[in-house]
Amino acid sequence: MILGGLPVRIGLVGKPNVGKSTFFAASTLISVDIANYPFCTIDPNVGISFIPSRLPCPCGELRARLEEDGRVELSSERGGSICTPRTGSCEHHQRYVPCMLVDVAGLVPGASEGRGRGNAFLSDLAECHALIQVIDVAGTTDAEGNPIGTGKSKEEAIEQALAEVSFLTNELDAWILSLLKDGWVRGARKIQAEGVKGFVQFLHDRLSGLGATQNICQRSFDAFFSQHGDMASPWDWSDDILGILASSVRIHLFPLFIAGNKADLAPEGVIEYLSEVIPQFIPCSAETEFALRKANEAGFIDYTSGESSFTILDSSVLNEAQSKGLGMLQQRLTNMGDTGLNKLLDKVLFDELDRIVVYPVQDESHWTDGDGNVLPDALVVESSIQAKEVAYKVHSDLGDGFIKGVDGRTRRIVGAEHELSDGDVLRIHSKS
Repeated sequence: MILGGLPVRIGLVGKPNVGKSTFFAASTLISVDIANYPFCTIDPNVGISFIPSRLPCPCGELRARLEEDGRVELSSERGGSICTPRTGSCEHHQRYVPCMLVDVAGLVPGASEGRGRGNAFLSDLAECHALIQVIDVAGTTDAEGNPIGTGKSKEEAIEQALAEVSFLTNELDAWILSLLKDGWVRGARKIQAEGVKGFVQFLHDRLSGLGATQNICQRSFDAFFSQHGDMASPWDWSDDILGILASSVRIHLFPLFIAGNKADLAPEGVIEYLSEVIPQFIPCSAETEFALRKANEAGFIDYTSGESSFTILDSSVLNEAQSKGLGMLQQRLTNMGDTGLNKLLDKVLFDELDRIVVYPVQDESHWTDGDGNVLPDALVVESSIQAKEVAYKVHSDLGDGFIKGVDGRTRRIVGAEHELSDGDVLRIHSKS
């Protein structure tokens, strides 16, 4: 069984018509319905976004070594990258690695009670490792997601943005609370009889269907216990106390980042204020990123996501409307610094979820697979992952028959429990 192709899943959530589908389309270049009405997205759209790794691809080191030995000539193709990615790409020794995005149908207040798509919406989030809530910082929609135009004041836009964040966390808390209360009689007995161990096990039993691991349940309990340390008589706990527990679980089960979308249209001072009061807030403009990527795809410009500018490749082929549009896009980039999408995905994947990129190979000298492909696989894995675990990520047979690993840089033999670092190249020896 091949296991290596399972990327991290990040859910895009929020009320209708705030730009989730545009964010998704810009990040994946997959065509989706984008329209100004609630529930434009009924079933979740799922696609792959390719995010630049934080460290250069090792193919740069390999190329330098080959050049020194006179075995490869300088070339401008792909900026000198010589790897052959099986998934993603590599330009100028910048490797792009996969992350799965799930664009879930618009949430409305009362989803935990069945409004809108109700629990169907909430269940779509169960397999996500983290959530990005897209909010409308320009205040162009009402609480139900209906367009209301622009013209809101700074204070009104701030009030609505804060309300959007609160209503999502409240709905998630209410959903988790309902799951906890449903089995609380049995849970209270388990807590009374077994203490902390029973409490953590109860959480895992109730919430494993949402992706809650033992580690997440333990951390959720620890945070809850710091706020409510009285473990006596759990059967008498009020909904307020259980609500604290549900909130603690939500924070650890669904790490939440806020994409302040339509930042280019926000009233003056809104972005600065929200950046101070909302944790994990990043302003962005999905519409700008989408337009830039489409222009780059069409060959009009040379643009790399995350950059603050782009290059027009041939202005003579542009008509007046296209030239004006590109000028407007450049002005937005100048004002914002960048569109924010790449920055946000990078922060979620590598900081919050603590992922690194490792490169398994079959030849530790040439860094190739069995067919001679150079560094074909770049696996996004948990930080400090061990060598044998990497073997399982590649193929279950490699994990089952693991003998040893070889560090591709030092040629040093490593054991099953050797912890890998970001950018490591690893040869895996396994029983056939």
